Amino acid sequence: MAVNLPLPNKDELKPISGLKLGIAEAGIKRANRKDILVIRLVPGSSVSGVFTQNRFCAAPVQLCRAHLLERNPIEALIINTGNANAGTGDEGLRRAQQTCDALASALDISPEQILPFSTGVILEPLPVEKIITAIPKAISALKEDDWYSAAEAIMTTDTQPKAASLTIQTSAGPIVMTGISKGAGMIQPNMATMLGFIGADVNINSDLLQDLTREAADLSFNAITIDGDTSTNDSFIVMATGQSAVSIQSKSDPAYAAFREGLITLSRQLAQMIVRDGEGATKFITIRVKGGKDSVECKRIAKSIAHSPLVKTAFFASDPNLGRILAAIGYAGVGDLDSSKVQLWLGDVWVAKDGGRNPDYKEADGQAVMKHSEISITVDLGRGNVEETVWTCDLSHEYVSINADYRS
Repeated sequence: MAVNLPLPNKDELKPISGLKLGIAEAGIKRANRKDILVIRLVPGSSVSGVFTQNRFCAAPVQLCRAHLLERNPIEALIINTGNANAGTGDEGLRRAQQTCDALASALDISPEQILPFSTGVILEPLPVEKIITAIPKAISALKEDDWYSAAEAIMTTDTQPKAASLTIQTSAGPIVMTGISKGAGMIQPNMATMLGFIGADVNINSDLLQDLTREAADLSFNAITIDGDTSTNDSFIVMATGQSAVSIQSKSDPAYAAFREGLITLSRQLAQMIVRDGEGATKFITIRVKGGKDSVECKRIAKSIAHSPLVKTAFFASDPNLGRILAAIGYAGVGDLDSSKVQLWLGDVWVAKDGGRNPDYKEADGQAVMKHSEISITVDLGRGNVEETVWTCDLSHEYVSINADYRS
């Protein structure tokens, strides 16, 4: 059950001019479920992406990187769920290329103008024939206003679709943005077993969009973790169709700051949806590490806390065994950390003062916070002015059950 995550309202998901979505059922893993999504972009769109850091990156990720690196004018994306096409070697690449070839032929564009994506079981051959058969159905279903179904079509162990829209007001007019994401397990930056797609109608320089995409990813999808596993297929894509009156060609353009803020806001919203829908999650946890010398050490300590099975299981049990947090701070790898300067809060409760138990801390106060479904942890390192935030969830019995039965 997702943690305080309402279903998206279909009527609030705004269409993006110049971007169409088509959904089909290919029966990749099981019958009678949406598992193919085709996104069609108007010619001249700008597309940027950030991908998994896993060295066993999936075949479609390899093709996406190549097509973007060649600066091909991207006009279509195709996403399948149910099979990751990862750990499949040269044959996997061949099947990913077949997918691009089939969609290119149907749309009368070049295969290099297509970005393919897959998510699902690793080390299994991609049933490319099923995908090719479903492509005409997806194309015939193309329309601008179908983001809810698009979010459903990329789900794996997600319990619900994840989607949101945002309208940014600028002096030149509005910028409309809508995004979808998926992921519930194998979530750990950089990046996670997640797919994220955001469409916007702004006209923006492609190099500038790539820089913004990378920044937005670092502040959102690369700041979440569920279980510490980094997937083979992670992809975060931003598509700008250029159909609005707003043009951003440099950082000095008046609309740049507003678009940047909006992109980061929507990316964080989509990323936090993934954590709230973490496999078996019952708690949504915000970890803020401040007072650091630099961003690297703050992130390292935040992720050390977020990855600790002992910390996560304590939160599931609502057990204020908070010494586990101090232990995770200590082994995070910040060699010159002075533990006597560290402060720790659970919510508003000051737990550890100057590296030891706060004399005024009462376990009943910690227990009261632990019972909440949304909890914040704040750590002050007392050695600088930098801070970073990571979002995570607890680790429950249900997480084990879901992953034990994943291929059943």
